Amino acid sequence: MSSDIVYLDGAFVPAQDAKVSVFDRGFLFGDSVYEVIPFYRGVAFGLEPHLKRLEHSLAALRIPLSIDWPAVLNELVTRNGGGNLSVYLQVTRGDAGRRTPVYDASMQPTVFACCNPIRNIYADGPDGVAGIAVIVTADLRWHRCDIKANGLLPNILVLQQAREAGAAEALMIRDGILTEGGSSNLFIVRSGVLYTPKLGSEILGGTTRELVLELARGAGIPYQETDLSYENLLEADEVWISSSTRAVVPVLSVDGKTVGDGEKGPLWRRMFELFSQFHHRLMTGEE
Repeated sequence: MSSDIVYLDGAFVPAQDAKVSVFDRGFLFGDSVYEVIPFYRGVAFGLEPHLKRLEHSLAALRIPLSIDWPAVLNELVTRNGGGNLSVYLQVTRGDAGRRTPVYDASMQPTVFACCNPIRNIYADGPDGVAGIAVIVTADLRWHRCDIKANGLLPNILVLQQAREAGAAEALMIRDGILTEGGSSNLFIVRSGVLYTPKLGSEILGGTTRELVLELARGAGIPYQETDLSYENLLEADEVWISSSTRAVVPVLSVDGKTVGDGEKGPLWRRMFELFSQFHHRLMTGEE
């Protein structure tokens, strides 16, 4: 069940009563940005880095906006019963009144947010996380993937391709270099070292990706941000993906080929433990 109450342009309203103009540029052109933020037991997980990335996306599209996001999102979660929810928020350039590719800089942005229930991925421990299969496919997206924009058709197509192949994610490759998943960032482990594609305009700076690296630093786990090839992927001891609502997920096969010994790896288990400890501190304030 999704939101009973949504936020739209300054008001909390029943979802069925929320209306957006057919001339909104988010609808017509995908002229909009978004974020997805998990809440566990009503408490936001990684709110600050999500909002920092939102600011980056808005600035890149030159959409001016001033809003007290923590107050809005906390109120929205409360009105939807709290608990474990993901909050989707979207900001479009607004309603132009007609279909035209150019825009007026004084347009009023459309601001929307809603909730969806999610599973508490930390409740069942590492044994409750299923390993997944992935495929690798061409990255046909535009060259500003660092902007979390709503033009997600390429992502949708590769994710559907993965689903039809019996896989849970599609990893994308451009000019021989792996970028990221259709809805995740990528990590591989080789000889105890953690590797992830380096940031650039063709990769979204995932908030969970950053948390993985932060936790790795704190735990003394060596890591490198570097270019990765398809061969690196196949030769890896472990492969993971990461996203806000899934944390870190072990990949057990790539294009039908087994990763490592085909089991969830020891470094993944260590990272999941670090995530669980971080989550516990956030929820309880306890060290």
